[in-house]
This record gives sequence, C-alpha cells and structure tokens, in this order.
Amino acid sequence: MTSIRQEAIQMLEKVPEDKLSFVIQIMQGVNGLLGTSDVKEKEAVNLNQFVMESTERGQNADKYVRELRDNDRF
Repeated sequence: MTSIRQEAIQMLEKVPEDKLSFVIQIMQGVNGLLGTSDVKEKEAVNLNQFVMESTERGQNADKYVRELRDNDRF
C-alpha cells in the first residue's frame, strides 16, 4: 500500500460518522470525473412516442409563412 493511500485511510478513519455521506459523495464525484463511475446506463427512450401526427394545417404552415414573407407581412 502506498503512503498516499495509507494517509487517505487514516484521514477517513478520523471523519465522524455523520459526515461520511459527504465524503462518499465527493469520492463518487471524483470517480465520475475519472470515468470509473458505477452508475448504470439509462434505458433508451423511444422518442417517437412524443411525435404527433401531422395535420393538414401543419403541412400548409410552411407555405403560409412563405406567403407572409413574400408579401412583407411577416
């Protein structure tokens, strides 16, 4: 065991029980920065479930905006 690891363990042993949760959060953050996090990947969400079917009004919206722009009313 390296001296740095021994020093870290000695410091951890001095931390009061009620403060250990903070130390754990910090260590998890460091692991996240190093890319060694134990966080599971989230399930992929099917985004198509949020897509609404197009309506006739929606299909003609581009044409309407073009007409407004061409007639300088936009």
